[in-house]
Amino acid sequence: MGSQGGFGQSKEFLDLIKSIGEARSKAEEDRIVINEIEILKKRIIEPDIPKRKMKEYIMRLVYVEMLGHDASFGYIHAVKMTHDDNLHSKRTGYLAVTLFLNEDHDLIILIVNTIQKDLKSDNYLVVCAALNAVCKLINEETIPAVLPQVVDLLGHSKEAVRKKAVMALHRFHQKSPSSVNHLVTNFRKRLCDNDPGVMGSTLCPLYDLISEDVNSYKDLVVSFVSILKQVAERRLPKSYDYHQMPAPFIQIKLLKILALLGSGDKKASEQMYTIVGDIMRKSDSSSNIGNAILYECICCVSSIHPNPKLLESAAEAVAKFLKNDSHNLKYLGIDALGRLIKISAEIAEQHQLAVIDCLEDPDDTLKRKTFELLYKMTKPSNVEVIVDRMIDYMMSINDNHYKTEIASRCVELAEQFAPSNQWFIQTMNKVFEHAGDLVNLKVAHNLMRLIAEGFGEEDETADSQLRSSAVESYLRIMGEPKLPSAFLQVICWVLGEYGTADGKYSASYITGKISDIAEAHSTDDMVKGYAVSALMKVYSFEIAAGRKVDMLPECQSFIEELLASNSTDLQQRAYELQSVVGLDARAVESIIPMDASCEDIEVDRELSFLNGYVQESLNKGAQPYIPENERSGASSISNFRIEHHVPSGHSLRFEAYELPKASVPSRPPVPPVSATELVPVPEPTYHTEFHEAVAPKLSVSGTGSSEIKLRLDGVQKKWGKQTYSSSSPSTSDSDIHKTQNGATKRDVPSSLSSKARDVSYDSRKQQEDVDPEKQKLAASLFGGASKPEKRPPASHKASRPNSHAADKSNAEKSGPSDGGAVKASPQPPPDLLDLGEPTSISNATSVDPFKQLEGLLDSNEGTTAPGSSSSTKAPDLMSLYGDTSLSGQNIGTANLLSTSSSDANLISDVSHAPDRNGHGTGSAVTLSTPLSKGPNTKDALEKDALVRQMGVNPTSQNPNLFKDLLG
Repeated sequence: MGSQGGFGQSKEFLDLIKSIGEARSKAEEDRIVINEIEILKKRIIEPDIPKRKMKEYIMRLVYVEMLGHDASFGYIHAVKMTHDDNLHSKRTGYLAVTLFLNEDHDLIILIVNTIQKDLKSDNYLVVCAALNAVCKLINEETIPAVLPQVVDLLGHSKEAVRKKAVMALHRFHQKSPSSVNHLVTNFRKRLCDNDPGVMGSTLCPLYDLISEDVNSYKDLVVSFVSILKQVAERRLPKSYDYHQMPAPFIQIKLLKILALLGSGDKKASEQMYTIVGDIMRKSDSSSNIGNAILYECICCVSSIHPNPKLLESAAEAVAKFLKNDSHNLKYLGIDALGRLIKISAEIAEQHQLAVIDCLEDPDDTLKRKTFELLYKMTKPSNVEVIVDRMIDYMMSINDNHYKTEIASRCVELAEQFAPSNQWFIQTMNKVFEHAGDLVNLKVAHNLMRLIAEGFGEEDETADSQLRSSAVESYLRIMGEPKLPSAFLQVICWVLGEYGTADGKYSASYITGKISDIAEAHSTDDMVKGYAVSALMKVYSFEIAAGRKVDMLPECQSFIEELLASNSTDLQQRAYELQSVVGLDARAVESIIPMDASCEDIEVDRELSFLNGYVQESLNKGAQPYIPENERSGASSISNFRIEHHVPSGHSLRFEAYELPKASVPSRPPVPPVSATELVPVPEPTYHTEFHEAVAPKLSVSGTGSSEIKLRLDGVQKKWGKQTYSSSSPSTSDSDIHKTQNGATKRDVPSSLSSKARDVSYDSRKQQEDVDPEKQKLAASLFGGASKPEKRPPASHKASRPNSHAADKSNAEKSGPSDGGAVKASPQPPPDLLDLGEPTSISNATSVDPFKQLEGLLDSNEGTTAPGSSSSTKAPDLMSLYGDTSLSGQNIGTANLLSTSSSDANLISDVSHAPDRNGHGTGSAVTLSTPLSKGPNTKDALEKDALVRQMGVNPTSQNPNLFKDLLG
């Protein structure tokens, strides 16, 4: 706050801040603040407080709220201060209420009227303060109260007001898109604003709109490319530079927009190649903001249609990131590499040692990002190394959230690229053992299915060997402490199905092991249920084979315990086990056949076996079944009739009320009636969707009587079920365009230039010896030129090793996980990037791109006023070098976009659009007035070129800013 008395504050306030800063504990700080609250409660209600004192009290309340204490007793005084006529008090009040209140606070209604009044103020500082409050406090219900004023401010003479008005409209779109959908064209108009700040603020709402519907904004590609080119060429004033980079935040936002517009669109991408390549070449990698622009360029290159030279430049930029000692830049390099390998897997092979170093880096965040990269570049040749590394890392971390993610990735990679079933089983055992119950239950089911189906070939010997190895591994693992419940369920199932299949282990040994599992986990009902089922299978197989069953004492006591269990499921399983053991061999074999886990079970969903019973009940007078959707009141059940049995005497009636009568649709429409007239209409039904307006019809009940009701056709219901509204907009096909855009493929370049291969990570280690272990690991991860192809999905008893993956894909209905593996085109795409001499962006740039903007010019603005010279002669733009003013207005940069007579007409028409009062905005230049000052165009251009050759840039604002925007 400065010295004592600084900024006009009292010594008491400064002492308060000093005492809080010197507090040695939170308790001491709370004591000071609570004492201050008591003082403010007494002083703020005193009568006739001077404005200067009240302003200080409000600031002290803000300070109290910042320290986490309640200052709600003073909120109303901050609201009152927004009504003050003094500028400083009003701005202080607006600042306080935006910090104190939220959009749902009860006091918001008190300041809406003040905001409306201040939005019409002649002082632009008051207007800016009100717009700041609009962005923070206006909610969805109060948007219509201020929306007209905000739209009018888009044409304000002050660029700060126009910028804040754009921000307010963006906020409205975020809160309630439907309220400003008709104003979307205003963002397009502001894109060609004379002030670069207003243009830059328009990029944010346009980015959101383009993210929602890309195809509606394809016509703006040329405009965005032209703006980005002029920004990169330093056409903007010096005030927009940041660390010697020209308007870097505008560049980043434009690159993000171009990445959206060029995704899957070859024609649009071709217009971006040159400017993206220029920015990558000119970016300064010595500063953070330069690296940020370079990273955004890589993201753009990885999103648009691939180009060999751009991929080459992106690979060089990734090499710079990975060779840097900064962990932040290494993180950027790994992330960028993960984006590029989706287009060309060869890029990752150039940075093998860099990836290995990041994998072994002590920085945990960098290590996790590297594992994400390895996950994206997994293929059958390196799946074993990558999954083993992931499991080792999973064992070393304690973060359950990330451990769950690593476990799911290990399972996914093992299901897609497992080289053998034995390896898959061993990998799943490790994942279950170390990840515990964090593993999804579907993984356990897929594992059991794989063991049951085997290799998918008719080789029973191989299948039996697989099952025997699984039994041996589980008998060895079950002694480990703290095994997860899902894994124990798998162990019990496998021991029950195949524990005695090969004759290596006796039934007594297997049942004893199963009993041990149940005893060790006596509190887990799921494990005990699987254990009982496993015991039943073992005893059934023994009885079916003609061998005598000797139940161990521990098994007998376990069964007796379950017979008296509180769990109905466990009790039923125990009784079933007792019943099965007492049957003969033939009956047991028919009940539980051997190796029947893979047989298909036919399920009769219609329950046709009950048809006879149902018909018999109907014949005896039972009521027919009513589907659930017809039982609710919202459905049409007019076809269903209930026979009313009138009871004899005066007893109570238990029958349902009479159902509503069905409307008669065949009645002809009646002539139109007045809105105030009451006409009979049918009861509303909600099971039918109407897609077009229907004229009101007379509805007569089945008995011929009609009811008098209000006409509600075409009226949107506020509550209740959704009904037809004649004003509802038709469904757009933007989602279809999105899907088509997202599903397009890319042409993968066949190979990269050798120049990118030279810039590899080990270029700085030419004189050093590389660890042979790292070389071996790199060869395992990156070796082999095979493409990451997936194993085909397996069907029942055919190609069994991957049946679990097919089951997973069918269950989750997910698309292919490796979207980057597409076929290479027979010929590389044409080299459209010219990094040498600058060329024109496109042949179509001669056409004015902004004439294609939707709704930019109204029908009444498309013609030039009579007598205007702009329709016959272009103005002398170079006269803007001088500080001249026309018609009492400062020209500034009003005509910077005009380069031809047609462009002059366009800007003139836009800038002369009448405001809400029917007058011009006051900031446009009257082109009908002849420009008499300033040198001619040729001399001015020659002078400008001469001083630039001498290394001197003009200090005044460049009038040629955005001169290429319109052609």
